[in-house]
Amino acid sequence: MPDTIFALSSGAPPAAIAVIRISGSGAGPALEGLAGRLPPPRRAILAALSDRHGLPLDRAIALWLPGPGTATGEDCAELHLHGGRAVVAAVETALAALPGLRRAEPGEFTRRAFANGRIDLAEAEGLADLLSAETELQRRGALAMAGGDFSRMVSAWRAHVLNLSAALEAALDFAGDDDIDEAGGGLPAHFAASSEALAEELADWLARPRAEPLREGFRVVLAGPPNAGKSTLFNALVEDEAAITAAEPGTTRDVLVRAVALGGVPFTFVDTAGLRDEGAGAIEQIGIARARAEAERADLVLWLGPAGEGPTTGAVWEIAAQADRCEALFKPDARFRLSAVTGEGLPDLRAALVHHARDALPAPGALALNARQHQHLGEVGEALREAAVQSDPLLAAESLRLARVALDRLVGRAGTEDMLDALFGRFCIGK
Repeated sequence: MPDTIFALSSGAPPAAIAVIRISGSGAGPALEGLAGRLPPPRRAILAALSDRHGLPLDRAIALWLPGPGTATGEDCAELHLHGGRAVVAAVETALAALPGLRRAEPGEFTRRAFANGRIDLAEAEGLADLLSAETELQRRGALAMAGGDFSRMVSAWRAHVLNLSAALEAALDFAGDDDIDEAGGGLPAHFAASSEALAEELADWLARPRAEPLREGFRVVLAGPPNAGKSTLFNALVEDEAAITAAEPGTTRDVLVRAVALGGVPFTFVDTAGLRDEGAGAIEQIGIARARAEAERADLVLWLGPAGEGPTTGAVWEIAAQADRCEALFKPDARFRLSAVTGEGLPDLRAALVHHARDALPAPGALALNARQHQHLGEVGEALREAAVQSDPLLAAESLRLARVALDRLVGRAGTEDMLDALFGRFCIGK
């Protein structure tokens, strides 16, 4: 039987109120031990809490929530305490002294909810994103996933695949009936068209903007040769003196990353070492290699070097920086002419970045697939296309089985412990 766990689930003290959650078979006895009685189910009571030696701890609101209709699917209890550090520490010490109770690990409450079928894996991923959301766009996207919208879509797709499998089984059992397409080698009529139609529906989902730029911020990399004004522009965009600026070439030798929000859109700006082929020392060469790698993974590169000499793949904007200097690089076809020192052109650049990122990111409240979900949904689509072109019913049935397996992985009906450990490790203790 799993241990009974407890943790502070509200913000760090001091605070007006502190909420301690308890989950597991020992939640009821633990609450009774501290409060002296078990409250009526799902009714808040005012209770004088004491430790096992009878020493008073606090006067608190106590809640008894018997399972399985709870957040974790287990018996649960909550203590709403006064939010001082000493009060919280005393109650946690008293709980830890009770037999069978221990402090929860990060994400353990949510992991138990997943294990007990209260949420599926896609909802848990959405909840993790919701807890880390810092912008309105991130909040609305995560809320759609955490609310089960995608899980309901997966259930509908799985039902469709099961219907295709049932029709195929019927074809195998009743070969020769009128509803069997003899030209299709014994497959049900319209089987291929129905499989292909579902694959096309999934392809539309796979073509949607992905979740990673929304979660991590639209990644904008500033690139160019030494002394092109990258670090000065970087500081202006993040509104902080984060990067050291100097006239000496090679001042920036490593990648500098800052996450900010512009117009409610999450961005990750990346300052990089100046790109040059000669005169760089060993350490600077490492920075240059990292700069090239960052440019390759960027959602957008702001190129501050000579026109046409920037990256040849991905989205690249030509920037004529240092417009306040008479010796500034001449770029007549630059998308923006600006000066991070005087502010010339910066409002237009910021507005264009926000507009461009909004077009590339998921629409507000729209569901967006992360890399894991994208991979498994792609496997479903591939299996359906395989089923659609098969002439042997047995091979078509195997393709549908692979589609069902991939759909099950999407919502965690099948998975690996390593992946689950990584996911729930993103949660805070008490969630």
